[in-house]
Amino acid sequence: MNTLTIDIRKADPRDASAIAEVHQQAWRGAYSGIIPHRTLTSMINRRGPDWWANAIRKAATVLVVEIGGTVAGYATIGKNRARELRQQGEIYELYLRPEYQGIGLGSRLFKAAKTRLADHGLRGLVVWALEDNHNALAFYAGNGGRDVAEGVEVFEHKALKKVAFVWE
Repeated sequence: MNTLTIDIRKADPRDASAIAEVHQQAWRGAYSGIIPHRTLTSMINRRGPDWWANAIRKAATVLVVEIGGTVAGYATIGKNRARELRQQGEIYELYLRPEYQGIGLGSRLFKAAKTRLADHGLRGLVVWALEDNHNALAFYAGNGGRDVAEGVEVFEHKALKKVAFVWE
């Protein structure tokens, strides 16, 4: 019998290729049909292994969730960028490879990110999700987030609503 371990840890530059792959797969799965194709492809292509290695080496806090030694997902976290919201912490991104979605890994990664922000003295948490990304909306609502604000992101002249979820 094989036992798979699940580990959530701070990313290392050696994780850059795996994170880039998760990013590509997760973004295609989440945003195809929502963000215009050309823009989505461009956004994904900008974030290859070199981009991720540089982000990890610099100030960005990137967490990865591994299952059986394979990077299954990542989260990027830091200070809240929306001045109108009083929460101090923000999860900028939280994505899993499609084959690892729906089995609880996202919730575990979310809780670890939330804890890491609190451990750094950041009170409260905000996460933004595109309104048309129904899976993300359900995930954050299901994890106790309150929908408190809206904004707009423009992609190739297409305005998409985004929703802010908060936790105190």
